[in-house]
Amino acid sequence: MSQINLEKAIGHQEADFPVAWLKRDLLLYAVGIGAKATDQTLVNDKDWAPFPTYPVVLQFKGEDQDINDFRKRVGGSTAPGLPKFDPNRGVHGTQSIEILKPIPEVSGPGWKLKKRIVGVSENKSGIVVEAETLLVDAHGTVYAKLYGSSFNLGAKATGTKFAKRIAGPPPAKDIPKDRAPDHVVRDRTSPEQAAVYRLSGDYNALHIDPKIGQATGFGGVILHGLSTFGFAARAVLSAVGGGRPDSLRYFAVRFSSPVKPGDALETSIWEIGPGPIGTVEVAFVMKNLDSGKVCLSHGVAFVKKVEKSKL
Repeated sequence: MSQINLEKAIGHQEADFPVAWLKRDLLLYAVGIGAKATDQTLVNDKDWAPFPTYPVVLQFKGEDQDINDFRKRVGGSTAPGLPKFDPNRGVHGTQSIEILKPIPEVSGPGWKLKKRIVGVSENKSGIVVEAETLLVDAHGTVYAKLYGSSFNLGAKATGTKFAKRIAGPPPAKDIPKDRAPDHVVRDRTSPEQAAVYRLSGDYNALHIDPKIGQATGFGGVILHGLSTFGFAARAVLSAVGGGRPDSLRYFAVRFSSPVKPGDALETSIWEIGPGPIGTVEVAFVMKNLDSGKVCLSHGVAFVKKVEKSKL
């Protein structure tokens, strides 16, 4: 126990994590986040562009082109000062991505994720670890900056409150209370949604084996939070960015409640003012129409506004 010191973990730079992808991976990811046959700019390899949130899956996929061992992939941080976490009690808390450059259709060799711990907090329920991850090419050029947090239920260090953070994403603004959303986008996941999305590299058995979902209190299989994340990004781009993948500059959410494959989703979107570099700042929330609960909260995006083509 004397080895545990949460402050020591902050700023720790983990070993570079090699990643790679093919055009096929990008097309598969688009279907995993609900793209339909009518979304030709996402699913047709002609007149096509990668969907901009794809880099979020690389922390699970790595450079593999086959199934990987999820438990080994998320077997815990090597950071000093942290207790050992139970991978079965880890929950994805938040995720953001800032797109600095569009990724190529095929990675080629030398791409990697560079990850450092930028925040740790402890409360009576567990320990939250926040990480900053950069996607860089073989020359060191940064294409995306991601922030994500994991909530490790029941984990203990000192048993007292602790919180320190050295970097993080822009905070979300409150949803306007005085007006209806500017856009409402409804969609429905398919019963096979998790079975498709997992092929992008997140092979957590919770998303395919109903027995594990029953044992962990979810009542069966639940959809990957990052698939729901992608559904929301598609909704925002459809409503504000003209459906164009290159219109998204930044996207962030908090994961609030689970979604089951087959559930219907409703994304309410407010345009709340100018964002950086000619974008519109958007606030949004996603509701699971089957459970009646908000599944994604604290949504914020910066989008280049594009009027959708009538063709």
